[in-house]
Amino acid sequence: MTSANMDQAQGLRSSMKKQPSLATPNHRVKVITVTGGKGGVGKSNVSLNLAVTMASLGKKVMLLDADLGLANIDVMLGLNVKNNLFNVINGECTLDDIIITGPYGLMILPATSGTQSMVELSAAQHASLIRAFGDLKTEIDVLIVDTAAGISNMVLNFARAAQDILVVVCDEPTSVTDAYALMKILSKEYGVFRFKIVANMVRTMKEGQDLFLKLTKVTERFLDASLEFVGCIPYDPNVKLAIKKQQVIVDAFPKSPAAISFRALANRALTWPVPYQAEGHLQFFIENMLSVKEL
Repeated sequence: MTSANMDQAQGLRSSMKKQPSLATPNHRVKVITVTGGKGGVGKSNVSLNLAVTMASLGKKVMLLDADLGLANIDVMLGLNVKNNLFNVINGECTLDDIIITGPYGLMILPATSGTQSMVELSAAQHASLIRAFGDLKTEIDVLIVDTAAGISNMVLNFARAAQDILVVVCDEPTSVTDAYALMKILSKEYGVFRFKIVANMVRTMKEGQDLFLKLTKVTERFLDASLEFVGCIPYDPNVKLAIKKQQVIVDAFPKSPAAISFRALANRALTWPVPYQAEGHLQFFIENMLSVKEL
C-alpha cells in the first residue's frame, strides 16, 4: 500500500471517529448483506420484503441497492429517483441527499441502471463510496445491502463487510453451484465462514430443507464453513402480481404464503445478535470496506 493511500485510510478512520451517531458503540447498526451467486433467484425481492417488514415494525431501515450497474429497487416500488450513487461517487451530493422514502419510512439508497462504469468501480470511485458512508448523518437501526449477482469484487466486498450474509438459493442446479462458488471464495480467500441460507420459491418446506442439505453436503466436504438454514419462501404467484403493481407482497397480499414467510424471516433476522465490539455497528461496515483498499 502506498504512503498516500495509507494517509487516506487514516484520514477516513479519523473522520469516522467524529461521527456522533452511527460510528459509536452507543448506536449499533445491524448490517445484513443479501446475495445469491446468480441472478434470477429473487434476491432483490427478498431484500425489499425484509426491509419493508422491518420498517413496518418501527425500525429505522436503510436499503442499499448495491447492484450498482443494474439497479431495480426503485423500479420495483415505482419511485422517482433524482440522484443516485453515481452522483455520490462523482462528488455531486451526499448519501443523505439521495435517500428516497419507501413504504413505512423505509430509506432507500438507489443505484443506477445501464451504466457500465458502475459495474466495476475504480480505486478512486471506491474510495468516494467509502467516504460517503463515513459522512452519513441519517440515523438507522438496520442496513440491508442488496448485492448484484455473481462474484465480482464489489459483491465480495459488500458480503465481507456485513455482520450477516444471507445467501438466497432456489431449486435450480446453477443456483446451488453458484451459491457454493460464492461461499468458497469468501471462506477460502477472505476468511468468512458463516452463512445464513434462505430457500426461495420452493414448493414445500421439505423441498427447501432438501435444497439446504444439498449445499451442506458439499460445503461440509470441501469448505470450512458453517451454514444456517433460516427459512423458506414458498413459490407464490402473488409475488409476480405484487411486482406488476410495484408493491411488495407483504403489503399487496399480506395473507399470502410468501408474505407470511417474509414476515417470519424478518422477525427472525431482527433477533440476530449485534456484537458490542467494533464489528457490531456501521463502523464495522465502513472499516471492512476500507480494508479492501489496504490489501
